[in-house]
Amino acid sequence: MADTSKSEKIFNLSKRVIPGGVNSPVRAFKSVGGVPRVIDRGESGYLIDIDGNRYLDFCLSWGPLILGHADPDVVKAVGDQCAKGMTFGATTELEYQLAKFIVSQVEPVEKIRFVSSGTEAVMSAIRLARGFTGRDLILKFNGCYHGHSDHLLVEAGSGLATFGQPSSAGVPADTTKNTALLPLDDDNALEDFFAKYGDDLAAVIIEGIPANNGLLIQTHGFMRSLRALTEKHGALLILDEVITGFRLGMGGAAAYYGIYPDLLTYGKIIGGGMPVGAFGGRAEIMDHLSPEGEVYQAGTLSGNPLAMTAGLTTLQKLSDGTIHARLEDYNRRFVSKMMENLGGHAVNIVGVASMYWIVFQKDLPRRASDIDADGISHFNRIHSSILDSGIYLPPSGYEVCFISAAHTEEMLMDAADKLSDIIGKEAHVWA
Repeated sequence: MADTSKSEKIFNLSKRVIPGGVNSPVRAFKSVGGVPRVIDRGESGYLIDIDGNRYLDFCLSWGPLILGHADPDVVKAVGDQCAKGMTFGATTELEYQLAKFIVSQVEPVEKIRFVSSGTEAVMSAIRLARGFTGRDLILKFNGCYHGHSDHLLVEAGSGLATFGQPSSAGVPADTTKNTALLPLDDDNALEDFFAKYGDDLAAVIIEGIPANNGLLIQTHGFMRSLRALTEKHGALLILDEVITGFRLGMGGAAAYYGIYPDLLTYGKIIGGGMPVGAFGGRAEIMDHLSPEGEVYQAGTLSGNPLAMTAGLTTLQKLSDGTIHARLEDYNRRFVSKMMENLGGHAVNIVGVASMYWIVFQKDLPRRASDIDADGISHFNRIHSSILDSGIYLPPSGYEVCFISAAHTEEMLMDAADKLSDIIGKEAHVWA
């Protein structure tokens, strides 16, 4: 077992001054047990903790680091900008350059506004959708995560209830009364909902590929039905591309599914590792934002020059498609090797583009309700063994993994053997 004494000491000290010792709950390792690793630095495809342990990193800061840690071009660009200043609270040319670049790459985005997080981007997009349509009702899907704004922290109500109930203390029921909830991949439920409520609906929001509660790849048919129904009833379609934006290719999930959303939200990769968010879409909708329109939105650090620099440098490196193509090829072979090694075992590894998910069940789920809780618990139990092998996976069986341009084929094939060896020793064989 790895020495984690320094990490344990800092984590325990942190709990005295930070709730739970962490600034985002999953980092506390409550699901997987053991000592949360306190990270000292990232190098290429690796994390190094303060005890000196080195891990091949498949978390990648939960998705932003598609180029890997401390990419030299990004580091230089950010350093050069630091020398000029880190924030101004005023307009910079960098905002224009990144906005122009994204608009040139993503056809549904005609105008875009930058904010500081994915949560803020989604919150603002929903306010804009309500302001544009003059309607209040929002529809989301069970298993999709869109940040922690109050009206989206909902869970399914009892029985066949359509409207969500607050899923967090501190969220008044009145806050979620205009948020409806449906299962993913259910055409009948979708059509029934629109028949009853479609003309009252401001917007539907869905993750490009739901990737916060497993990797729940939706059918093209379901996504296109969703687009057709929103158009029919005058509701907006908001595609949450915080994870999938520039991860599935330059066009993201909109291009992957061949749909044209009204609004899209971004984060992660467009900041190149810096805190960032954005929302964009049709110009006629975006022009309802203040100062041109009556929908208010503002932010002191919006369009922060460091984030704009890191994001623009990252996206420019991705723009010719070479990195995306290589990552997709590597990920396909990585996943295939694990599945070949694990033939007959009670486990699946599902991959798309440069994302993958390990799930201990026979049938791949497309709905949150299809995920086997026992399988998740099984992953959580072996997480410590995976860490001890020198591989860092997200500390929850529900979370997806990512690969980066800093991961070589040799790294990935070696990791496939290590992971499948650990999983194979623990997993049951299909009956």
